Amino acid sequence: MELEMAQMEEGDGHGEEGDGAEDWEDSSSTGEKEGEEGEGEEMDAEMEDVATAAANAMAKKIKAPVDPDDLSAYNLDDYDEEESKGAAMGAFSNIKGLSYYGDAKDDPYVTLEAKQEDEELEREELEIMPTDNLLVVAKTEDDVSQLEIYVYDESEENLYVHHDLLLPAMPLCLEWLDFCPGRMSGEGGQKGNFVAVGTLDPEIEIWSLDVVDGLYPDAILGPAPSEKAPISSISQSAPPPGDGNGKKKKKKPKKPKVVANAEYHVDSILSLSWNRAHRNLLASSSADKTIKLWDLSLPTSSAALRSFDTLHSDKIQAVQWNPKEPTVLLSGSWDGSIRVFDSRAPDAGVGTKVASDVECLKWDPWEPAGFLVSMENGLVQSFDSRMLSSAKVPEPSKALWTLAAHDSSVSSLDINTKIKGCIVTGGTDNFVKVWNIEEQAAGKRHISLVTSRDLGVGKVFSASFCPDDATTLAVAGSKANLQIWDLATNPGVRSVFGDRLRALGKDLDNFKSGSGVITTQDDDEADSEGED
Repeated sequence: MELEMAQMEEGDGHGEEGDGAEDWEDSSSTGEKEGEEGEGEEMDAEMEDVATAAANAMAKKIKAPVDPDDLSAYNLDDYDEEESKGAAMGAFSNIKGLSYYGDAKDDPYVTLEAKQEDEELEREELEIMPTDNLLVVAKTEDDVSQLEIYVYDESEENLYVHHDLLLPAMPLCLEWLDFCPGRMSGEGGQKGNFVAVGTLDPEIEIWSLDVVDGLYPDAILGPAPSEKAPISSISQSAPPPGDGNGKKKKKKPKKPKVVANAEYHVDSILSLSWNRAHRNLLASSSADKTIKLWDLSLPTSSAALRSFDTLHSDKIQAVQWNPKEPTVLLSGSWDGSIRVFDSRAPDAGVGTKVASDVECLKWDPWEPAGFLVSMENGLVQSFDSRMLSSAKVPEPSKALWTLAAHDSSVSSLDINTKIKGCIVTGGTDNFVKVWNIEEQAAGKRHISLVTSRDLGVGKVFSASFCPDDATTLAVAGSKANLQIWDLATNPGVRSVFGDRLRALGKDLDNFKSGSGVITTQDDDEADSEGED
């Protein structure tokens, strides 16, 4: 525009000079004006296009608020009219893509059979065969107490934990029984698979071993929850005066007074014994210096059937029913006294006094009136109950024989019910010893050590013969592990008891080689062996 204005001014000046020039100038300026006006319009159009494009770009950057109910982007109005670009639509549109398997096992999506196989495998693992041996072990590790039920397959030499049960209190003793608690003895004639657990608390818990994931015991013999002794607390009386330094002396909490009664135990349960003839009766001894009889056919909240409170003056470590005379009980205490009495007339019993605290008691299955006692001083003695004193205060009696079995306490004792004269002892010296007792003329007996072994279980707490096999021995100790020892692999056992074992049908010519010790394997050990 500025160029046009300048040209117009120049034209005005030429017109003033002359007419001829003016005419030429007018014609030429008129043409130039028309060309310049066309170019200006084109430039204006281009500028408008650029401005429009810039505005549109800016509008795209500034997003308008989206309406959530706006479905225009999906073009739903014309949805049905659109042509399908893929496979045909319909109920059988994908029939060509289906795969058919003649055998369901070949179909990767059919997993029902695999699930059934897993269930069958799990059922097989939990199944207990008639030839299997079951062992119940109570242990406490890191303040966690539990029952472990082991299965031992002798043919495969396999020992493993079948299942375990968590215990609310520390276990001190175990006793297996088949009587269902809370049922009458003649009710249905059913038998179960139970274990009674004597605990550090004054309670006896009865657990079913047939329940894999049991959370609560089937019965608890002891005080009702409302009758349990309250936890001692600091007295709420006025605080004591200061000691002169501005500090107050703390008052020690008073322990609640424990008083023995006839209804339940008030201190730790140390021993249990189940009566196999009168299956509803269970005997228990406690640190409260009493022995109690429980009728398992009564409701679980019932009190003890009977209590014997005056037999011993200290903690009663062991109690045992006589398997030949089912009403007779044998008991031993830390006061060194041993009592044999009829549960129907305890005052008419007999007893004796030994030189040390009683650890274990066992009735001799080969002598109905005989029993063995192991003591803290490492001795084992044999007595005949018919030769004991009937005095109210037990007096020392002559033992049939005395054996210095260990250098320390004899914490475990068992008598082989298959081989006469074969006994086993376990001590806190970590050794398990097998002994042979031979009868000689004039009633004398010769006792000899057959074999001795440290099985690596620590202090031996339990050593028991298998009731079904003469040479299978289970041992457990303070290291919280279980070992199975096959005595037939020991040359001394085969030599001393060979005739008696052959009489039982044992084939000693084809005995198993090796150490004869079977144990469970930790997961860490199994992993390390797998890596090797």
